[in-house]
Amino acid sequence: MKVRSSVLASFILIFEVIGVALFLRGFFPVPVKSSLSSKSKLSDLPAEPVTGRAPNGSRLPQPLFKRVVIMLVDALREDFVFGPSGRIFMPYTRHVVERGSSHSFVAKARPPTVTMPRIKALTTGSIPGFIDVVMNLNSPALLEDNLIWQAKTAGKRIVFYGDDTWVRLFPKHFMEYDGTTSFFVSDYTEVDNNVTRHLDSTLKRDDWDILILHYLGLDHIGHISGPHSSLIQPKLLEMDDILKKIHGALISKEAEGSLPYLLVLCGDHGMSETGSHGGSSEPEVNTPLVLISPAFRRKVGMMKPGVVEQVDLTATLALGLGLPISQNNVGHVIPDVLEETTLRDQLRFLHLNGHQLSCLLKDSMANYEKDAGFEQFRVAEKAHGNWMKLYLEGNTSEVLTNMGKKVLKQYLEALAAMSSALSKQLGKYDMYSMVAGMMFVFQVSTGHCSFFNLIKMKNTFEI
Repeated sequence: MKVRSSVLASFILIFEVIGVALFLRGFFPVPVKSSLSSKSKLSDLPAEPVTGRAPNGSRLPQPLFKRVVIMLVDALREDFVFGPSGRIFMPYTRHVVERGSSHSFVAKARPPTVTMPRIKALTTGSIPGFIDVVMNLNSPALLEDNLIWQAKTAGKRIVFYGDDTWVRLFPKHFMEYDGTTSFFVSDYTEVDNNVTRHLDSTLKRDDWDILILHYLGLDHIGHISGPHSSLIQPKLLEMDDILKKIHGALISKEAEGSLPYLLVLCGDHGMSETGSHGGSSEPEVNTPLVLISPAFRRKVGMMKPGVVEQVDLTATLALGLGLPISQNNVGHVIPDVLEETTLRDQLRFLHLNGHQLSCLLKDSMANYEKDAGFEQFRVAEKAHGNWMKLYLEGNTSEVLTNMGKKVLKQYLEALAAMSSALSKQLGKYDMYSMVAGMMFVFQVSTGHCSFFNLIKMKNTFEI
């Protein structure tokens, strides 16, 4: 009898494992990924559409920026910059937002709002799932197509200082780096000083193209005493002074006739009212995104920041640096960044982004041809070809300009629709598997209890 009980117990355990596996399969959906095993290449980019002519495959728009500095402040909430306290906490940043050559946005970070998944989102343009939370403490090298790999492959010289998660995700990608650990949460001073100490010498040099800074101090303060702590203001003033220093150095290095710089201020995630993060509350998902460059028009007053997805930054930076967009990117280029480029270049940038999204849509949806965004993209691409035909024929009429603006609008609508469809696909849980798994475990557990109750009763009667 004992042997039979052991065998049955083993079967019950196996079935429970199967039930749990079914549930996990539904809770952690299969990520949307391109079917192509290799990474994006410039040689694989689509030709510029021209109706009635051989495609112009050789022409790519000139990069928008020569140098990019990304200042990522961990747990930076959007109200710390754009809210009423922004003028007190970050006065210089707020001045640039209101009066400088900048664009400001509230960037939505999708949950889980944890550092490693957010770095992956910012560099791949994809939306990591909750499985990445498990990997947050031991981040393996990122093999997926990403902005950092593309930049390094293109010969961009990248310097990094800050959270060593980046060093683990991108080993051998940085020309120079100094990683700081995030485990000493009680330290919110030295962890940032170890980043800032490199700035004076680095900003004077001309041997880098991309500088990434990841400051952890604000996040640590949040964990210690929350977003309304008396420590918040001094820390944000410190971050503001650092941004001012970087901005001043970039301005002094600006050479006439060369491509402009781009300074990016962003957060990986926000901070809840208790100082934590990881969930989906507004303070946790709403982060500021400030783009500063002489390539943009100067502002004349505080405007309400637009709303973008955090992953939109990936495609924007890729196109701005003249790089291919990562294959698994679900974001779309931020159109404001293109405002000073020619209409032809704007259409080409949007076409490249649309092509990448449409390819990903093909790989992730069986009936992709019926997707509204995909259909819109095909219509826009055809109209783009007609516009290019007239443009290359030397047509300079107002009709051509209006036609181009219409195509631009069609592209933007198509990009937004495809991006939304892909994002929903990533967040779609397999409810059937989840329910089936729970029912399976419940039934097995119920049967397990009933069986052993019968055994217990039988033994009692035998006694």
